[in-house]
Amino acid sequence: MASISLAHASGHLSARPETIAVPPRVAPGRQALGLGRERDGMIYIPTRLDPAQPAPLIVALHGAGGIASQMLDLFVRSAEARGMILLAPESRGHTWDVIRGGYGPDISFIDEALKKVFQMHPVDPQRIAVSGFSDGASYALSVGVINGELFDHILAFSPGFVAPTQTEDAPKIFISHGVHDEVLPIGPCSRRIVPSLERAGYDVEYREFDGSHVVPPDMVDLAVARFLG
Repeated sequence: MASISLAHASGHLSARPETIAVPPRVAPGRQALGLGRERDGMIYIPTRLDPAQPAPLIVALHGAGGIASQMLDLFVRSAEARGMILLAPESRGHTWDVIRGGYGPDISFIDEALKKVFQMHPVDPQRIAVSGFSDGASYALSVGVINGELFDHILAFSPGFVAPTQTEDAPKIFISHGVHDEVLPIGPCSRRIVPSLERAGYDVEYREFDGSHVVPPDMVDLAVARFLG
């Protein structure tokens, strides 16, 4: 395994949007990220995206044992309607590195994935969100508050915890959780996380719904509306 930088070991991402006057056109639709062998990821480019205009970007992180296409499925309708690029990297192992022992390999991979997207199409630096479901939501919250300079919004669906090494800036946060969740019960998870984030000064919109460990379409709509509103 390649050595992990100190920055990546602390959860920091270095990739930033590039300034590209007229980038080459990118074919719309789903495409493989092309950076990993057994575990890779996907990019979604909506149709009729103006190649000269910076677009919003959502980085979408799957749950434990998940794959990239599951996260694209959550957001593809909104991406087409709102002209958003989607990046869905896959964890190097069964789930995200901090849950398995500490930041490093997945942060390094996400950094490379971001660099690739930033070279493909101009991205609006004021409209970049990190999102996730379940373990991916916990990771999105954690990485999002560590990298608040990069991510201006965090969209977390049914998270279990937040584990930042440090924080920067103050991204806005959307959290939803089902009241009948048996995988990550709402009491010790979101009902504990949300007050903690609010005490720390974060602007949090929190929605509970009558359901289990799922992401209802209306929660996605609310999260995207907050992100782009």
